[in-house]
Amino acid sequence: MSLSAPGDEQDWLAAYDPREYPPVAVTVDVVALTLRHGTLHVLLVERGTPPHLGRLALPGGFLRAGREDLATAAARELAEETGLTELPRVHLEQLGSYGAPDRDPRMHVVSVAHLAFAPDLPDPQAGSDAAAAAWHPVDTLDPAALAFDHARILADALDRARAKLEYTPLAAAFLGPDFTIPELRAVYESVWGDPLHPGNFHRKVLSVPGFLRPTGDTTPHGSPRGGPRARRYRLGDATRLHPPLLRPAPDGG
Repeated sequence: MSLSAPGDEQDWLAAYDPREYPPVAVTVDVVALTLRHGTLHVLLVERGTPPHLGRLALPGGFLRAGREDLATAAARELAEETGLTELPRVHLEQLGSYGAPDRDPRMHVVSVAHLAFAPDLPDPQAGSDAAAAAWHPVDTLDPAALAFDHARILADALDRARAKLEYTPLAAAFLGPDFTIPELRAVYESVWGDPLHPGNFHRKVLSVPGFLRPTGDTTPHGSPRGGPRARRYRLGDATRLHPPLLRPAPDGG
């Protein structure tokens, strides 16, 4: 039946019964990345309820249907399951959707995963249905320890994060409002997992228009080897890096 008038649509909606369709739930999961002691960490919770009781998982939970959008749900779940009620300077973006019919044993659950970059944050306090919450080094994490399909989500998030650092200024999201170029280089090295030549990196980042803006300040002291004090920078107005800062090739070339 074609709908030709507002009344027709109202009648159709009044007669619509969503129970005629198979139920599908929507959740959000958050891959929160930060640097702690110079090492890339991901935030994980220990599940306090079935399914996968006691296993590690990404912070997440069910969307409050009709009450919140996906970004709001992601921010809420990150706060609820960690006790971090204030998340200053956190970059949060949608990563992707995961909807395999068997990814959750309860029912068909579609998860919309989000990626978060944040400066060094304090140890979280588990809340909601999480038994514990902690930062885990990415490079020593066993993917098989993760519940659901969270190992795949984490792998996709790391790929996204590594690519983002090539063509956006989001590396600075891991740092404070101002920073030195060696501190910025340490972010790239930690996320990419590759050492970078200090001189080449310094030259490249300063050659990208709008990437960095000097604050006029320097560090209180020079390097331990007696070098000069390092200049401090803030982000400029660039939203994309051109030319990009390309990740070193696997063979080091």
